[in-house]
Amino acid sequence: LSLHLGTSDQGNNPRSATTRQAYDLLAKGFGPGVPGPLTLVTHVGGAEDRLALDSLDSTLRATAGVASVTPAAYDTGGDTAYLTVVPDSAPQSQTTSDLVDRLRTEVLPRVEAGSGLDVRVGGVTASYDDFAAVIVARLPLFVGVVIGLGCVLLLLAFRSLGIPLKAAVMNIAAVAAAFGVVVAIFQWGWGSELLGLGRAGPIEPFLPVIMVSVLFGLSMDYQVFLVSRMYEEWLETGDNRRAVRVGLAETSRVINSAAVIMISVFLAFVLSGDRVIAMFGIALASAVALDAFVLRTLLVPALMHLLGGANWWLPRRLDRWLPRISVEPPECRAAHERLAAATDAEVADVLEDELEKERQRDVRDIPG
Repeated sequence: LSLHLGTSDQGNNPRSATTRQAYDLLAKGFGPGVPGPLTLVTHVGGAEDRLALDSLDSTLRATAGVASVTPAAYDTGGDTAYLTVVPDSAPQSQTTSDLVDRLRTEVLPRVEAGSGLDVRVGGVTASYDDFAAVIVARLPLFVGVVIGLGCVLLLLAFRSLGIPLKAAVMNIAAVAAAFGVVVAIFQWGWGSELLGLGRAGPIEPFLPVIMVSVLFGLSMDYQVFLVSRMYEEWLETGDNRRAVRVGLAETSRVINSAAVIMISVFLAFVLSGDRVIAMFGIALASAVALDAFVLRTLLVPALMHLLGGANWWLPRRLDRWLPRISVEPPECRAAHERLAAATDAEVADVLEDELEKERQRDVRDIPG
C-alpha cells in the first residue's frame, strides 16, 4: 500500500559510483533540489504576456517549496521563454511531486488568467510523475485483460468456475507479496546498500507491468501442471480428495524444480550491479518462490481439499455452451471413458490393454 512509483537517478547509485559522489556533492553544496530542477516553458505573444511572465517570476519565488528561480530567458525570436525553478527538496521526494502538482493546478492558472500564456512544467520530477501517472492509469485495464484471458483458458480446459477464480486470486496474492519484498528492499532500503544496489528510492513505474505479465504466465503454467493431473484423477474416480493427493504428489517436484531454475536465473540479475535490473530480478524471484513453494504446493491443494466437489462445478447451461477443449490427447480421453464404463472386474483388463497399446506405439507413428 505504500508503493511509490518513480524513476531512479544518480542519487540511487552505490556509494562507490562517481555519479553518486557527484550527485551528493552537488546536493550538499547547493541544495537537494539542484540535481533535479523544474523547467517552465511557455509561448509569449506580446507585451501583456511579457508582463505576466515577469509577475510569474515573483509569484514563484513566494511559493512554498521553491528554493530559487532563474529569470525568464527568451529565444532569438522572442516568442518562447523558459524559467528554471529549483525546489528545496530532492527530485524523488514526495514534497517535490506535491510542488509540481501545486504549480500546475494553483499557481500557474492564476498567472495565466487574462493573458495568452500557457505555461508547461517539465524537468526531472515532472517527467517521472507523468510517466508513472500514465502507467498507473492503464494498469487496471492491463491486469484485467491478463486475468480475464487466463480465466477463460482455464475455464475451457477444466470446465470449472472455481479453478479459474482460485488461480486469479492466487496470482494476485503472489504479485502483491512480491511487491512487498521490492518495497522493503528498494523503497525502504532494507539491505539495499549491503547488496550493492545503492540508496533507497522509488519503484520503477514499468515494474508492475513486467511483473504481472511474466508472473501470470509462469503461474498459469504451474497451475496447469498441478490441476491437470488432479482433473485426470477426478475424471477417473470422482473422488476429489484422492484427486488432490495424487495431483500434488505427482506434480509438486516438477513445479518446485522449475521454480528453482527460474529463481536462480532471476537472482543472477542482482550480480549486474544495476539497480533497475536487480529490481526486476528480486521482484520476479520472490514472486516465483512465493507462488511455487507457498501458493501452488500448499494453499491451492488445501483450498481444493476443503471445497470438495465444488471445485469442478459448472452450470449446465454454460457446460452446453462452451466448446470442448482438453489438455489431454484423444488417446487419454478414450482410455478414461473406457475406465469409467468398466465394472470393477473389468478395470484390470482395461488397464492391461492400455499399457499394451502404449508399448506397441512407435514414435514414428506420431503425426508430424
